[in-house]
Amino acid sequence: MLQNKRVIYFIILLIFISIFFIPIFSRADKTDLSKLTIKRIFGSKEFSSERFGPGVWLKKKGSYTLFEPSKSKIGGQDIVEYNAYNEKRKIVVSSARLVPEGLSSPLKIENYSWSKKRKKVLIFTNSKRVWRLKTRGDYWVINLINWKLKKLGGKANPCTLMFAKFSPDANKVAYVCDKNLFVEDLESNKIIQLTSDGSKTIINGTFDWVYEEEFHLHDGFRWSPDSSHIAYWQMDMKSVRDFYLINNTDSLYSKIIPIQYPKAGETNSACRIGVVSAKSGKTIWFKAQGDPRNSYIAYMDWAANSKEIIFQHLNRLQNTNNVMLGNARTGDVEIILTETDKAWVDIVNNIYWLDKGRYFIWISERDGWRHVYLVSRSGNQIRLITKGNYDVINVLGIDKKGRRLYFIASPDNPTQQYLYRVPIFRNDKEERLTPINECGTHFYQISPSSDMAFHTYSSFNEPPVTDLICLPEHKRMKILVDNKELGSKIKKLKRLPVEFFIVDIGNGVKLNAWCMKPYDFNPERRYPVLFYVYGEPWNQTVLDRWSSTRYLWHLMLTQQGYVIMSVDNRGTPAPRGRDWRKCIYRQIGILASSDQARAVSSIIKRRAYVDSQRIGIWGWSGGGSMTLNAMFRYPEIYRTGIAVAPVTNMHYYDSIYQERYMGLPEDNKKGYKNGSPITFAKNLKGNLLIVHGTGDDNVHYQNTEALINELIKYNKQFSMMSYPNRTHGIYEGKNTRLHLFGLLTTYMKKNLPPGPR
Repeated sequence: MLQNKRVIYFIILLIFISIFFIPIFSRADKTDLSKLTIKRIFGSKEFSSERFGPGVWLKKKGSYTLFEPSKSKIGGQDIVEYNAYNEKRKIVVSSARLVPEGLSSPLKIENYSWSKKRKKVLIFTNSKRVWRLKTRGDYWVINLINWKLKKLGGKANPCTLMFAKFSPDANKVAYVCDKNLFVEDLESNKIIQLTSDGSKTIINGTFDWVYEEEFHLHDGFRWSPDSSHIAYWQMDMKSVRDFYLINNTDSLYSKIIPIQYPKAGETNSACRIGVVSAKSGKTIWFKAQGDPRNSYIAYMDWAANSKEIIFQHLNRLQNTNNVMLGNARTGDVEIILTETDKAWVDIVNNIYWLDKGRYFIWISERDGWRHVYLVSRSGNQIRLITKGNYDVINVLGIDKKGRRLYFIASPDNPTQQYLYRVPIFRNDKEERLTPINECGTHFYQISPSSDMAFHTYSSFNEPPVTDLICLPEHKRMKILVDNKELGSKIKKLKRLPVEFFIVDIGNGVKLNAWCMKPYDFNPERRYPVLFYVYGEPWNQTVLDRWSSTRYLWHLMLTQQGYVIMSVDNRGTPAPRGRDWRKCIYRQIGILASSDQARAVSSIIKRRAYVDSQRIGIWGWSGGGSMTLNAMFRYPEIYRTGIAVAPVTNMHYYDSIYQERYMGLPEDNKKGYKNGSPITFAKNLKGNLLIVHGTGDDNVHYQNTEALINELIKYNKQFSMMSYPNRTHGIYEGKNTRLHLFGLLTTYMKKNLPPGPR
């Protein structure tokens, strides 16, 4: 009987625990989906977005291809063709066709391209990173007639080929290997070496570090339209000094990594372009005038025929751009157009030809705005196509049949981007195609027939959606990626909508800005404000578009009691006219930091909820430099700063970027000195955290070491964190981003206390 009572008491106890304690424990373990944490943002894939593509439009109207995960037993990826009009789907290359002889698994497709008549596909796989991008790897060709799968390069070592591409007749493929150019015949398998002087200092068909970084040039050769010749860049890096990165952690003894890197005012690579027969032979070099080490060739392609090359030739100051036609048989050149500016000129990254090469499309700021012009082949006729007080942000393509130009612009709001079109040969006004009720930022990949486009749009608070639209109606035909799951998670987060506003800093200068407030914001209380900054001519921060983890981290900080703001000072690449962008010339770091400080002062005066004793600032790269300039130049305003991978001395950065915006060091000694944060390090009063990767090949760790010495010299206390062997993005290695943003958050909370007062 006693035993039965004990059993009954035990059962009652279990029921009591299950009712009162288990729910408490489960509530404690359950994640609050309305609140963000560092681990949710950077330690998981919870907020990863889906991406579309890459999609490849075909010449067949309404057709495009993608590679998709295969449903077969062997896995891998299939290349699939879709027809947008009838929604038919068919597998054109199955993963089973991509299994090399002797292996059991298919190739992993990282990218692919079609031959002209779509009888062959070129597959890129097994890639490795070269500087920023994975541009070296293995290439395979599959013949869709006999289904033969062939690896290119013969006996070349794995992962050594670069930029392989079909000849226009699809009989051959050209590529770069070990800094030389090769052509491989797809029928005979014969490999012809076109150049043989590639070495540590001579590069054929690709680029040195600084051309890749600042001109975005990677692929350095072009097939002629008739498949008979190849035009290519050659870089001679002799006399370009090495900068040494040091790896102390991957072996018992340190490893030195030399990078030929021209710093401001130092010796550049000599650059030239030439043409060589695809059957081999002597290269014909173009006779561009001037010292090749003190000029740049930033664009080159065939000029709508197989006889002439068009290229853009800049002086070292980058304030004169001569557009030249070069004879491919003699090397003789002719200047057909010249762009000049008192500051700098921008490269036109794509030249579109019309009417069988009689005209080409050109972009210029000659009237004070970035506009599109129609230029005759001789350069004698120049006609403005886009008209008005607004900037063309980007040209997307030409509808040759309809004789219309498609471009991106935003005449009324420099934080957004929309699609427009305009007739090329008629004086009609531009027409906005993006619906008026759709805000935010819009990207388009237009089909060859200009009747359809892949359309991706997002806003500050909403992740990207990609759909298939027909043009010019902009009618949605199909949603390709909706990011519905991500969007649902974002909607559950406690947040207020972002506020875009204008800051008046006096003297007629008005700056665009945005503000993120805590979800429980009380206008009667005062909050700490963290400013996110970049401020240089390379980028904007005040954009109405999704910024992924950066947005989420900022949102997390608002949930903890911070107000986050960002301001675009003059000199940022906003579509606000030539004078807006180029007034910063020779005074980067000076005018920009002044604009930022005046903006903060204006905001403090006009917004009572801003706690003037708790103002912080943070930025990365150029934003890190701007953070330092703010902390050192205006210590009475900023209490806490975080500078990630900053340029501390302008002399330490590369020649192309720094000289473009500041001039040559010997001609602008005062500007280089006063624009460099290190000059004013002695003024530091607030809390400063400096973060840098020791393997940064872009902004060298040298910058932070030099600043540390200067701060020590003046007995200024600060905090710092170095990430061994991480590059400019500080992302390599397990948990690096989780650790980095955990560090930034902890530093903020300690030195700029959150919450209203």
